[in-house]
Amino acid sequence: MLGWLLEAAQCLLTLAAAPGAIGLVRWIKARLQGRRGAPLWQPYLDLRRLFRQEVIIAPSTSWIFRAAPAVLFGCMIVVSLLVPMLAAPLPLDGAGDLVVVVYLLLLGTFVLSLAGLDPGSAFGGMGSSREMTIASLAEPTVALAIFGLGVTAGSTNLGQIVARTLENPARVLSAGHLMAFAALYIVMLAETGRLPVDNPATHLELTMIHEAMVLEYSGRYLALIEWASWMKFFIFLSLLSNLFLPAGVAATLTPAALAVSLAVLLAKILILAVSVAILETQVAKLRLFRVPELLSVSFLLALLAVTSSVLVR
Repeated sequence: MLGWLLEAAQCLLTLAAAPGAIGLVRWIKARLQGRRGAPLWQPYLDLRRLFRQEVIIAPSTSWIFRAAPAVLFGCMIVVSLLVPMLAAPLPLDGAGDLVVVVYLLLLGTFVLSLAGLDPGSAFGGMGSSREMTIASLAEPTVALAIFGLGVTAGSTNLGQIVARTLENPARVLSAGHLMAFAALYIVMLAETGRLPVDNPATHLELTMIHEAMVLEYSGRYLALIEWASWMKFFIFLSLLSNLFLPAGVAATLTPAALAVSLAVLLAKILILAVSVAILETQVAKLRLFRVPELLSVSFLLALLAVTSSVLVR
């Protein structure tokens, strides 16, 4: 019973902390750029404002446009239950396979791309086309990067990967581990619409990818989409934190171990969020035709990680 409660706690943690992680990145970027910036809690205020706004829907849209935000949000909820954040193993670890997580992430991207096409606007079609191009390169890299860890651990189950890495901490310094981390970090930037792949702070036609798909949304629909995208960012940070450096993850479901696990997880996410903010202040957005080159590098790193894991195993 405690395990199931912990699964629910992971979901609530993702729901509650995801806007805070985005707010932290924005606040640090503002400070590094010499600006005052919005407060850390601004994303929470944005969600409250959006949920109170009126929903305006174009008459040319179908049921896909209305269903996409709920499907995308639901996919992120399910993934938050399957990713080991506080402890390993957990009751849903049996379903938390690498393939399931990757396809749930891809399902959310696919549904949102369909919703971008549904109104028939030029911006929506442009954004959906660009998003699917990026997803076709990014999702295989996610699978390969985690599979490289699975080869060493002898399982593609995320909970088992964390548990077996805890048994042999020296694995985190192996070449395959480090290359897989670099590959997943690059993909995280692409999948969550961060620089240098996308710029979440602009609405210029030449730079929009994610923003172009959601221009037709408003009110609670836009709130769900934004919340889901922030949850995706938090989930990727959790994957980078616990799959590649599982120190602090609770192996026993005791209050003390879980408290330490939560504190360590938040500390690791804080460090990764700071690294994202620093990176985004140091690099410019890539031209669109250069993005596949960056993602090809990440795919090559993931492939080398798998090869290294097979040879060293």
